[in-house]
Amino acid sequence: MKMRSLGGLTVSEIGFGCMGLDFSYGHRISHDEGVTLIRASADRGVTLFDTAEIYGPFSNEEMVGAALRPIRDQVVIATKFGFDVDPETRRPRGISSRPEKIREVVERSLKRLGVETIDLLYQHRVDPKVPIEDVAGVVQDLIKEGKARHFGLSEPGVNTLRRAHAVQPVSAVQNEYSLWWRAPETNGILAACDELGIGFVPYSPLGKGFLTGAISAETKLEKTDFRATIPRFQPEALAKNLAFVELLKQVGEARGATPAQVALAWLLAQRPYVVPIPGTTKLHRLEENLGAAELQLTPEETLAITAALSSLDAEGDRYNAASMAMTGVEAPPKL
Repeated sequence: MKMRSLGGLTVSEIGFGCMGLDFSYGHRISHDEGVTLIRASADRGVTLFDTAEIYGPFSNEEMVGAALRPIRDQVVIATKFGFDVDPETRRPRGISSRPEKIREVVERSLKRLGVETIDLLYQHRVDPKVPIEDVAGVVQDLIKEGKARHFGLSEPGVNTLRRAHAVQPVSAVQNEYSLWWRAPETNGILAACDELGIGFVPYSPLGKGFLTGAISAETKLEKTDFRATIPRFQPEALAKNLAFVELLKQVGEARGATPAQVALAWLLAQRPYVVPIPGTTKLHRLEENLGAAELQLTPEETLAITAALSSLDAEGDRYNAASMAMTGVEAPPKL
């Protein structure tokens, strides 16, 4: 596995998004199965593992910690604060990045992970009530105290990203980015990363599973699967969006690759600091995803795919309205 840099943090060029192991999707695997799969990914060269307090809540961090503590010095662990989760009921109570809340969440994350330091600490979503300067200041203090090493933001407004970086250098931005969600190319986020030397971590790089080709218009999602609430995954939208999968299949057939591998290879070709974090619950899918690192698209192939994409319009939004309202938020000014 080749390595890439996220604002000075060296990681494998493909990471592992751990959320789906036991959260959000209808199918979840056991703690022990998750530990086994995480270790299998590490054995295959993955060094970046992404989790969050809200995943579970709590259980995902516990799973990641159990898997990675024995090889702690070989891996990079990323986790996130930013939601207010009741520690007793484990129910989310909204968004909160109040300084005291950040410290509380980080202390609990450290215990669940069983580590002394979080390698990459993200704000999961921007808090519209807390100046980003206050958030960055707390993370800066945590870095000085040895409880974190690097600072990241997920789905921030571009001005908020710049303001945060001015207080505490941001190593990575984690946003949704894939062949069928390319907003970071036009909303200023990738441009800011270019300018400021910030790494970029695409989550849902396979379109929440759609770009693998495993989902059709007839696919019935379980009620516990969060994709059932997403406009882009409604039957009529899925039928129209299959054009993206057909494009990936055509390219893949010419290169002896799967749609998922082409989708990941296209992302890797966009910037040298792009590190996608696909997730899976299956070993064969893990190996398929990691195979994308061996599929190096030529500049001509990359441009041809991008050109073909220009004639395709994705049907439906990437989140429901409530979740969309938490993306691209600008933090209030520091008074």
